Amino acid sequence: MNTLRFTCSAVAMLAASPVLAQSPAEPDLEELVRQQAAEIAELRVRLDRLEHERDGVAADAETQQMAQIDPAADAEQTSASGVVADWGDGLPTFRSANGTYTFKPRGRILADVSSTFGSRYDARNHTATGMRALRMGVEGGVGRRFFYQFEADFSDNDIDVASAFLGWRDSIGSEMAYDIRVGHVFNDRSFEGSTSSDATPFLERSVVATAIIPQRGSYGMGAMSRLFWDNGHVSLAVTGDRLDGNQNTGDSRIVMTRVHWNPVKSNRALMHIGLWGFDEYLSPGATNLARNTSIGGRFNDALRVSTGALSGGRSTTGFGAELGAFAGPAWAMAEFGERRARLDAGRSDFLSEAWSLAGGWFVTGELPPYGSRTGNFGQPNVLNSVFKGGPGAIELTARYENIDYTSLVKGGEGWAATIGTNWYLNDFTRLQFNWVHWNTDNQSGAFTGPDGGETIATRIGVTF
Repeated sequence: MNTLRFTCSAVAMLAASPVLAQSPAEPDLEELVRQQAAEIAELRVRLDRLEHERDGVAADAETQQMAQIDPAADAEQTSASGVVADWGDGLPTFRSANGTYTFKPRGRILADVSSTFGSRYDARNHTATGMRALRMGVEGGVGRRFFYQFEADFSDNDIDVASAFLGWRDSIGSEMAYDIRVGHVFNDRSFEGSTSSDATPFLERSVVATAIIPQRGSYGMGAMSRLFWDNGHVSLAVTGDRLDGNQNTGDSRIVMTRVHWNPVKSNRALMHIGLWGFDEYLSPGATNLARNTSIGGRFNDALRVSTGALSGGRSTTGFGAELGAFAGPAWAMAEFGERRARLDAGRSDFLSEAWSLAGGWFVTGELPPYGSRTGNFGQPNVLNSVFKGGPGAIELTARYENIDYTSLVKGGEGWAATIGTNWYLNDFTRLQFNWVHWNTDNQSGAFTGPDGGETIATRIGVTF
């Protein structure tokens, strides 16, 4: 009753004072403007997201379904100035009040411990620690089309520039989209080779990704274009060498392409087919083609499959194929790759061959973090995060891989069988364990002849 009397009195006062009823006080007006600006900013952000999804710029609908994205996980906060901070991925994504500008810090910490035993060479049996990645960077954009990214890695007690590019993206009608990147770009080559190091299901990529690769490595300065449609994509890149301070000789030239297709694609089942290749003209300063490929982990330099000394290279050509299937929480992927190096006149070509067969199963029911837009793995979407009282996501993995350099007289060969477990505490924090049984047969170097042993390795990783 008292509330009713108060309300009636207030209405009477407002009726008696039209000016007060129609013109709020200046502080109230300022607060009203701030609230309206925040609401408009939020509406613009949501509209921008819808437009991104329509153009194929954001993750496609199938990827979101397979990842089982929980919209409630994307907590947004709007400041008084209208700037929106989205904390859904561990670090905030900032958006301007009008939705035009975006900015996000990026980070990656991968810390490893590995131990090798069982080799007939004592120098191979040791325990080592290392940072697989210690990366910081930024990404952002202006409007829906212009974007950029820069990352630097501080592992191995050194500074190394990773991705550093400017880009433009747009749609072609309602069915296709594209982007163009110019700068220091990452290879789009093989399934695991195009998957980021913080998203691979094993501690290290397979020998197909690490051995069938241009001489300059995984990055190169140049331009890359990608075209996306509902069930696949194709990329084309023309690049030179990776960033370095050597300007005494010209760069090598690499033309690289990859295409993937999902002939079967539903909410819980998918088939993956991929083809890729590159052609590399070697500069006069890059004629040394010797390779020492990891077979039992990154942090044991004694545990490698070697080509032996190999100089006088003129050019290389590589190609590969991918075949994978995903059904519910299980996945399987087979890869093959071949690289032919053309040597100086009078010498036969050097042929490298590698293949792998891998699979995994999410015991806790998550769907594999496969991105059907780009045909590689990303971060999983954990159904019940450890930080919210759940068990997290548990994945069991297995892989067999083989590398062959025996077309050279001093070339070696080797294989490895790996079983592993991945425990994802949430979408961007995980613990990994791999047990690798390996075998090598090198014809040169300090560890020649048949040899075998075990390597166990663990990792804790956080990705922002």
